[in-house]
Amino acid sequence: MREEDFQLASVEDREKYIVRPYDDVPSTTLVEGSTSHLVKSGRAIISFLTMEAGSVFELHSHPEEQIMIVIEGYCDEVIDGKIYRVGPGDVIYLPPNVEHGAFLRDVDCKVIDVFIPSRADYEEKFRVQHPDARLRFETN
Repeated sequence: MREEDFQLASVEDREKYIVRPYDDVPSTTLVEGSTSHLVKSGRAIISFLTMEAGSVFELHSHPEEQIMIVIEGYCDEVIDGKIYRVGPGDVIYLPPNVEHGAFLRDVDCKVIDVFIPSRADYEEKFRVQHPDARLRFETN
């Protein structure tokens, strides 16, 4: 492969493949104290989530598989009845239908959540809160 065999992408080309979630995607409130910049592909949805210090992400479960990557801060993640302290660099796997939630302590916690397949409830929250926007890379 040689660099001179390729042309530089235009702004329009870039928008087909690249997004800056914190700059280009409006924030969606998922639950009280937790907001996200959502990016959807054909089969997955990625949540660039900020959970506010002092909040609680109540226990819940969903049929989608979830992988959570902690980027900044920490939280006490409840998974299947046990508490796990998670912080930057930790990757958490949540199989479908496993009950989980989180206690946020003295700092915000920023994570990236990947859901496969996409969560229809998150898509709906995005559409209700941003009726004139579209989920990036949505193929349907």
